[in-house]
Amino acid sequence: MELTYIIHRSAKRSKLTITVERDRRVVVHAPEGTSDEKIEQIVASKRQWIYEKLGHPQKYQDLPHAPGKELVSGESALYLGRQYRIEVVRAGLDEVQFAQRFLIPATQASKQVESLREWYICKAKEKMVPRVKQLARLLGVNIGEIKIVDNRYRWGSCTLKDNVNFNWRLIKAPMFVIDYVIVHELAHLIEANHTPRFWNIVRAQTTTMDKAKLWLKENGQLLEQAI
Repeated sequence: MELTYIIHRSAKRSKLTITVERDRRVVVHAPEGTSDEKIEQIVASKRQWIYEKLGHPQKYQDLPHAPGKELVSGESALYLGRQYRIEVVRAGLDEVQFAQRFLIPATQASKQVESLREWYICKAKEKMVPRVKQLARLLGVNIGEIKIVDNRYRWGSCTLKDNVNFNWRLIKAPMFVIDYVIVHELAHLIEANHTPRFWNIVRAQTTTMDKAKLWLKENGQLLEQAI
């Protein structure tokens, strides 16, 4: 089986790393100047590990077609792990509101999905950024910038400058799942690799780690859908 991969070179990077994204893309992050031959040699040495990751049930291809749900009254949308009913409001509303149900203005018929997405992003910033700061204090780590980003294939990531990024779609997940992803990324600021020490740090801060990982495995693809 031929193994294909994408190479990203950076002058800021000091060592080569390989990641297998949730859409099964293999990405090599390499220091600037690393030859194709050197990269090929390292990838070849990691083939078994890469194939194990590619076969993980949490890795999946994009949905072959758009989900059947539409933004119409009677449908539902995820928020913090629960499905809430959608109600399309014909008059008197010019933005998405939430009151134990989603109120969607009918006047924005062509932009309803985009409006709901913007609402999710706003809520992600409102609820997740303070939580990141709180958990960083508990872990005793210093962080740079906290960003809520649109990254289809990662729930979270951290940079060489100790900035942390989180996928806005996480706001659809239960809070214990959000906490797990946050702690997972913050723990990388203490221990870069997924060593036993790393997992001990995560488990100590999130006692529901296994439950959260299972939830993402079973429901992660739902978070990718528009509603």
